[in-house]
Amino acid sequence: MSRLLVNNIRAYSGSVITIPATTKLSLGGKTIGENSVLPSASGQNNKAIASDGTSILYDTYGATGMQVFTSSGTYVKTSGTNQVMVRLVAAGGGGSGHCEAGGAGGFSEKIINVTGVGSISVVIGTGGTGTYYSGRSGQGSSSSFGAFLSATGGDGANQSYQHAGGLGGIGAGGDVNMYGGGGSAHGRINGGGGYSFFGGSAARGHPRGGDYSRNHQSRSAPGSGGANGWFRSYLGPEGKHGMCVVWEFR
Repeated sequence: MSRLLVNNIRAYSGSVITIPATTKLSLGGKTIGENSVLPSASGQNNKAIASDGTSILYDTYGATGMQVFTSSGTYVKTSGTNQVMVRLVAAGGGGSGHCEAGGAGGFSEKIINVTGVGSISVVIGTGGTGTYYSGRSGQGSSSSFGAFLSATGGDGANQSYQHAGGLGGIGAGGDVNMYGGGGSAHGRINGGGGYSFFGGSAARGHPRGGDYSRNHQSRSAPGSGGANGWFRSYLGPEGKHGMCVVWEFR
């Protein structure tokens, strides 16, 4: 083995010293080759550096975007995405009069490897219809993200028993699966629709002729149960439609 002892090395011509690609240097016992030197950071704003197992490179990593579905459609993967985190809630059941309210839709959450996937069908549940006192309010319908995860809708008021609030739906197939909250039972003024993962139902009260909740039923969280009508002669609000939120990662 040859040994060269020097204090200073400089190019014979120009400013670049060329080391053949097949040649490596040893510095303090560590081998330095073409794949162990960081590439130039020029033009790589807001990018991270990582290894693909062969080379060191700059690229965009972590969360890169989001798609939100409030009605049924198709998720089309953004180029470069290899994982998604999906949060899915089904629709809430409808409310009734006399404080009887609907249950919230179930919830499911899952991290999915979508490396070999191009698109996925998304179904968003629709809220159950409201009804008058003692009537069976409409059932919220289910939501799903392909065959990966799904959730059932909340029951409408009086679906299980007379004068009872609707039961919440349940998620399935996710890393996390949760029941939606149940609706309030027979009473007056107080109570409300079941809470979903994303929040509660419309405000309750009896101003403006007793239709306060019905008039403001749009101001409720996705998947929440329909709030209650004030008294027997007032129509209960509808359950809120479901929602699907897809975070994209690479």
